Amino acid sequence: MERERIDTDGAPRPAGPYSQAIRAGGFLFLAGQGPNTPQGERPDTFEGCVEQCFRNLEAVAKAGGGDLSDAVRVGVFLRDMKDFAVLNEVYKRHFSEPFPARTTIQSELPGFPVEIDAVIALREA
Repeated sequence: MERERIDTDGAPRPAGPYSQAIRAGGFLFLAGQGPNTPQGERPDTFEGCVEQCFRNLEAVAKAGGGDLSDAVRVGVFLRDMKDFAVLNEVYKRHFSEPFPARTTIQSELPGFPVEIDAVIALREA
């Protein structure tokens, strides 16, 4: 199986030894995206942070020939579970039935309140 690295300037550059995404086996595996813009700015509200995570994910998905609406799995990492209800409201703006499988984990994120990753099923050309 071939693996292809996906890069885009439409999302923040990786902060370590990982790819923004890997395309392999008919899927696009998106690395976790935090709430920073590609220019390093961050929204002031938790809702804005979640929206920015989804904007970053969408940019990477599009660079890899996919679309966030084709997500089959989403992973969410929250610093504080009190933000879960707001997360769900924003999530419903980006996904519809059948919703992707999802895991939400409380995590000691380093300086930001949320990180989200996803797996996209690529449509055949």
